[in-house]
Amino acid sequence: MKTIESIPIDKARIENLARGAKPALPVIRAEKEKLIQRIKELLKARNAVLVSHYYVDEDLQILADETGGCVSDSLEMARFGYAHEAKTVVVGGVRFMGETAKILSPEKRILMPDLGAECSLDLSCKADVFSKFCDAHPDRTAVVYANTSAEVKARADWVVTSSIGVKVVRHLHEKGEKIIWAPDRYLGGYIQKVTGADMLLWPGYCVVHDAFKSEELEALHKKHPEAGILVHPESPMEVIDQADVVGSTTQLIKAVTELPNEVFIVATDRGIFHKMKEAAPNKKFIEAPIGGIGASCLSCAHCPWMAMNGLVNLAHTLETGKNEVHVDPEIGKQAMVSVKRMLDFAEQLKMKATGDANIISPA
Repeated sequence: MKTIESIPIDKARIENLARGAKPALPVIRAEKEKLIQRIKELLKARNAVLVSHYYVDEDLQILADETGGCVSDSLEMARFGYAHEAKTVVVGGVRFMGETAKILSPEKRILMPDLGAECSLDLSCKADVFSKFCDAHPDRTAVVYANTSAEVKARADWVVTSSIGVKVVRHLHEKGEKIIWAPDRYLGGYIQKVTGADMLLWPGYCVVHDAFKSEELEALHKKHPEAGILVHPESPMEVIDQADVVGSTTQLIKAVTELPNEVFIVATDRGIFHKMKEAAPNKKFIEAPIGGIGASCLSCAHCPWMAMNGLVNLAHTLETGKNEVHVDPEIGKQAMVSVKRMLDFAEQLKMKATGDANIISPA
């Protein structure tokens, strides 16, 4: 595994920002229904649609479903917003998700409950540092995870999600291309292991998935030997190696309906439990064990920035129009090239699977 250890990652700053993330204001039960009804009215009045990530509070996931919105991964959220007739897309998630929605829909207004909702992967890959590194390795194709800024996407050759990363990298590897991968070292290491590609791995990490611990997971599994182990590939390799299924959020939710296990140990953000319980209501889900419990706990299996999304600030955003996401138009156009390359590739894979067309190598 060729991790680029020379790249400066300010881990202390990232972890301090994670500790400083303020969760959304709680709502007392007596006021919740009134607030939810008000949000529904505002969405209609503002010609807006709500798209929520699997990791946000279940109230926002339920609202998105009940109002004709979408609950999904970051890319599908953006694609849904693009295809929807609404003029305003409200993104329940973290900032790079709002930027991705704006890249795909530059003519639409993109709002977020809190623009301060960061992502440790995004923070670990600064655009200027990434660009200089790419310039120093012009023989390599730059592939970046969706969890990056618009500026990084604009500099990259490809943008990928965890669900399609292996397929894209395998495609490039078969063409003889060498790769710069950013920013998640664990997802990159997993893809490298599966594909055998020549990859230089950016040393970024997710504060949630980095906290999962292999020894504790092994001990927990001994207590629940009947449990299936589901792991997101942003996790350390020692955790991935214990998995029955390794996959994206959407793939893990699908797994709970397909595997025969009645119990699952899940190594990803616990926000996903809402959709897992919805998909398999009779099954039991257990959080994979993490490190740093106590004063040093950053995530406790829940992203501190995802936790910033709540009903109160969602209503405020719709009331005021504040927290609008802006992306420089030129940056957006450049970023769209790498995003569209992935979308075209995914569409070609879909067409090939249905027998409608032969795969054509994207430019």
